[in-house]
Amino acid sequence: MKIAVVILNWNGKTLLEQFLPSVITHSKEATIYVADNASTDDSVTFIEENYPSIQIIQNKENGGYAKGYNDALKNLNEDIFCLLNSDIEVTKNWLTPILKTFKEAPNTAIIQPKILDYKQKNYFEYAGAAGGFIDKYGYPYCRGRIFNTIEKDNNQYNDTIDIFWASGACLFIRNQVFNELNGLDASFFAHMEEIDLCWRAKIIGYHIKYVGASKVYHVGGATLKNSNPQKTFLNFRNSLFMLTKNASKNLFYIILIRLILDGVAGLKFLFELKPQHTLAILKAHINFYLNLKQLLQKRKTLKNTLKHYQRTSIVVDYFINKKTKFKSL
Repeated sequence: MKIAVVILNWNGKTLLEQFLPSVITHSKEATIYVADNASTDDSVTFIEENYPSIQIIQNKENGGYAKGYNDALKNLNEDIFCLLNSDIEVTKNWLTPILKTFKEAPNTAIIQPKILDYKQKNYFEYAGAAGGFIDKYGYPYCRGRIFNTIEKDNNQYNDTIDIFWASGACLFIRNQVFNELNGLDASFFAHMEEIDLCWRAKIIGYHIKYVGASKVYHVGGATLKNSNPQKTFLNFRNSLFMLTKNASKNLFYIILIRLILDGVAGLKFLFELKPQHTLAILKAHINFYLNLKQLLQKRKTLKNTLKHYQRTSIVVDYFINKKTKFKSL
């Protein structure tokens, strides 16, 4: 079973200098690629001069995470793709339990390892932690992270389980399944496109797994920080995109409740003196309406009877019922 580790890069020479060595040292089983999203720094020259064994894929434009990976992976032939962020430090034997799970579970299409915080290595990292889920209204949460509450890693999630979504920070997917799904939805640009991908995989019967025996450390926010209103825009817009495409029943009701909750979030940002984020939510909704026709057309192509949620509202669980850890849900 051949594996390709593909790192998407955009003006990330500093990150490549810091994190490529661990990938090279601990990924002997893999072919390593750097897919460059039309960088304007000297990232590519740095790789060519210092790591000639790494294969470079030159994308013609910066199409974000989604289009960037779609363009990069279309001509690769390895059985397994690992979509790896450039700000991740991998560990010894990180690929072994992943490949073992793929071999033993042929209906498993996508896998995520344990993702810990590079800066606080005994804590989970925001983007994925120990595997992801969403509530009825499309709000994502993880084992090890609910909203901004991050759990300490006390080996409580060292298992292998089925999850709803795997983090795009480090996502393993079968080549055949990636192509069967026509890749990531490029209209997302970045953020939540991996949840949409996993959701579509589950609709057609595949399993998504978390494998706690594999461990990586993620810086997080190296490309777009949480304080950036553009990240708020993408998260709120893409969540609406994802729900409209994939939610199986009562779509109007789900979107209506979600719009109300987003309005509350906008007010919260105002009270916190963050009007740029309130404006970002407003822009997200306007963009959603502008794209609604295309989203409904995409929805028609899916025959979905899948119940996508375990919790009705993680917002209520967290903010009202004060359930801040996964095991308290």
